Amino acid sequence: MSPRVREILSWYDSETPGVLTNLARIMNHGGLAGTGKMLILPVDQGFEHGPIRSFAINPDAYDPLYHYELAIETGCSAYAAPYGFLKAGAARFAGEIPLILKINNSDSLFSNSESPLPAFTSSVEAALELGCVGIGFTIYPGSTARNSMYEQIAEASKEARKAGLITVIWSYARGKELSKEGETGIDVISYAAQIAAQLGAHIIKVKPPTEFIEQPVAQKVFDEFSLRTKSLEDRTKLVIRSAFNGRRIVIFSGGAAKAKDEVLEEVKALSQGGSFGSIMGRNAFQRPKAEAIELLKDIVGVYCGEY
Repeated sequence: MSPRVREILSWYDSETPGVLTNLARIMNHGGLAGTGKMLILPVDQGFEHGPIRSFAINPDAYDPLYHYELAIETGCSAYAAPYGFLKAGAARFAGEIPLILKINNSDSLFSNSESPLPAFTSSVEAALELGCVGIGFTIYPGSTARNSMYEQIAEASKEARKAGLITVIWSYARGKELSKEGETGIDVISYAAQIAAQLGAHIIKVKPPTEFIEQPVAQKVFDEFSLRTKSLEDRTKLVIRSAFNGRRIVIFSGGAAKAKDEVLEEVKALSQGGSFGSIMGRNAFQRPKAEAIELLKDIVGVYCGEY
C-alpha cells in the first residue's frame, strides 16, 4: 500500500473495512496503481444513447466482451457498465478488473429535459452477484425530479455500505432552470460535486467545467473574491476544493468524441488542477482498438507525470 493511497483512505476512515478494501482495490489496480489517481472505462452509452449511435463507428464495441478486454489491456483502474454488459463477461473475466455496476439508467427514446429521472435498472444484490467493488448512480441536480434521485441514492448507498461496496455518483446538472451553457459552468459543476459529496459518494464524476457562470448570485462571489476561472487548471482546483476541500475523490468525464491531442491537453489541465483521474468512455471505445489502447495508455502517462 503506497503512502498516497493510505492518505486517501484516511479521508474515509468512518467507513467499514469492506468499503475501504474495495476503494483500495480500485486505487491499487492497473497502470495508475498506488498513485492515488484512477482511469475508469464507463460503457453505459448503449443504454443511454442507443447501440447505433454508440457503437456503429467501431463495430467491435457492440460486443460486451470487447470492453472488458479494452479496460484490462490498457491498465484501467475499473470498468463501469449497466447490468447486461457486466453480466455478459463477469464470469469470464472474474478477478481481472474491478467492476462498478451502474444501477440507474435512462434511454433517449423519450426526452424530458426539464425533469430527467433515471430508472432503477439494477441493485446492490446484483452488484454482489457480479463481484463488483461498488455501484454507480446518476443524479441530475437542477431537475425538478432531483429530490427523488437524492432520496434514491441515499437508500441505495446505505444498502451498498452494509454490503461493503463503494458508491460512485455521476453528478450531471440538468433541468429547466439551467441554460445549456450553465450545465457545465464552473459554479454549477462545483455545486454538483458538493452535492454528490454530501450524498456520501466515495467517488464523484463530473464534467470538466467551463468558464461560464450560471448564477448571478455566484457571479458576485467570484468577483468579490477574485476567484480564478480563466484556465481549466484553475477551474479544476475550484471543483476539487468544493468536494470537501479535496478530501473526496473527484474524476472528470471525457465528454463527446474529439481528437487525441484535444483529449490529452484537457487531461493535462485537469491533472495540473488536482483531478484524481478520468472516466473515459466514448473517446476510448469509439476508436479502433489500437488507437484506443494508445490513447488510454497516454492518459495513464499524463497522470503518472510522464508528459
